[in-house]
Amino acid sequence: MKIQQKLQIGVLVILLCGSFALQAVEPMKFKPLFNGKDLSGWVNVNTDKDTWTVRDGMIVCSGHPIGVMRTDRQYENFILHIEWRHMEAGGNSGTFLWADGMVPEGKRLPRGVEVQMLELEWPNLNRDRDGKPRDIAYVSGEVWGVGGLKTTPDNPRGERSKSVELRCKGKGEWNTYDLVAVDGTIKLAINGKFVNGISKATIKKGYICLESEGAEIHFRNIQIMELPPGITTAENSAPVVKNNQ
Repeated sequence: MKIQQKLQIGVLVILLCGSFALQAVEPMKFKPLFNGKDLSGWVNVNTDKDTWTVRDGMIVCSGHPIGVMRTDRQYENFILHIEWRHMEAGGNSGTFLWADGMVPEGKRLPRGVEVQMLELEWPNLNRDRDGKPRDIAYVSGEVWGVGGLKTTPDNPRGERSKSVELRCKGKGEWNTYDLVAVDGTIKLAINGKFVNGISKATIKKGYICLESEGAEIHFRNIQIMELPPGITTAENSAPVVKNNQ
């Protein structure tokens, strides 16, 4: 082969490689949902203006009134990392995935998949009519559909899915939830171990909400890695809400 031909082939290879490099998909990575300074990117849905504040790199929720704050846009397939701690014994809260951006009239919480965040004393402080403590599953990161959203529980307790192992820490201690949400399936890891999940969610694209439900709770280090979209249709998506509504 002549030198000129070799040079031409070499140039062609370089150009092709460059073309492939330009078309390469950018690696997926975590991005903050909370910048640690203010509530940019979040929308107060139905709570007071002072329900949610920022202090020392944390979102501080007073717990009053009951309601939610949501992301300013929807998410479909993703990995969500969130850290939280209750400041009161028996505190109640949670996060909602694939949720509606508004709350129906007469209701306080939206349709969505709720991931429970309860302080460990909740079953003892909220006993049943017979005076017995509630099921310990309540404080193990239960996952279920609310507001008409249907799911299939991995570990059924009625319509709810309970964790196979109790891993949450109590008042004043930080907990870590890692959630993988893909095409109607959610898997929950609590403090470093996968222990719960649901599948076949009837809504699988929507907003992410933080819940205020009667007790002070702190959130920090909220990060999301968006994954490639699936085959979710408009019928399986939450309605889009304008952020000025």
